[in-house]
Amino acid sequence: MKKLLLGTALTFGLAGLAAAEGYKIGISNTVQGNGWREEMVCAMKAEALASGKVESLNIAHRNTDAAGQLEDIRNLIQAGVQAIVVNPANADGVNAAIKEATDAGIVVVAVDQAVTEPSAYILSNNQEEYAYIGAKWLFEQMGGKGAVVYMRGAAGAGADNDRDKGFKRAMAEYPDITVAQEVFTGWQQDQGKQQINDIIAAGVPFQGIWTSGIDNVIVDAMVESGAPLVP
Repeated sequence: MKKLLLGTALTFGLAGLAAAEGYKIGISNTVQGNGWREEMVCAMKAEALASGKVESLNIAHRNTDAAGQLEDIRNLIQAGVQAIVVNPANADGVNAAIKEATDAGIVVVAVDQAVTEPSAYILSNNQEEYAYIGAKWLFEQMGGKGAVVYMRGAAGAGADNDRDKGFKRAMAEYPDITVAQEVFTGWQQDQGKQQINDIIAAGVPFQGIWTSGIDNVIVDAMVESGAPLVP
């Protein structure tokens, strides 16, 4: 695993290739409908255009799991791309396809979430610290006690696993904080909004909500339902 501290995945992928024009770049993403993921794909399209060096982008952008992403990455290899930017379904589920790509001389950069395949480059933030800092702030706003609706991301995803560690690390510092209900949103806004609406309708008492990146629709649901706003 090669960590990247600066730069962007796409520009690094270009720099890692032999000097030439007309690069063919592959993108593999496994979550549609999430604002951050859509922005990620749009940013890569914009960077490819701005660089003036990309002949084509081959984008596999759909809701799928590690098995589906293995297929997508192998299709990108067959398409003859020179670099692949992948937001992995989980840390080790797509290692086999990544190794096939790098063995074929294709630069692979994993973004947002790490992979354990050592031939890939990694460009990611500290997901555990992300959750720890946010959860600690939330618990402080709650006065150090009360029940939290814990709205996670996609089950099995590396980022979700790391964020869970951070959330639980913060909980260990606040023994009077409990989890009212834990759900997996899949990082899907419609799904997350329905889940919080169901929790409100069921009368589950809670004094705070922690979400894994779909905060806006949760606030919308609270306002629309007339439920008291909480941190």
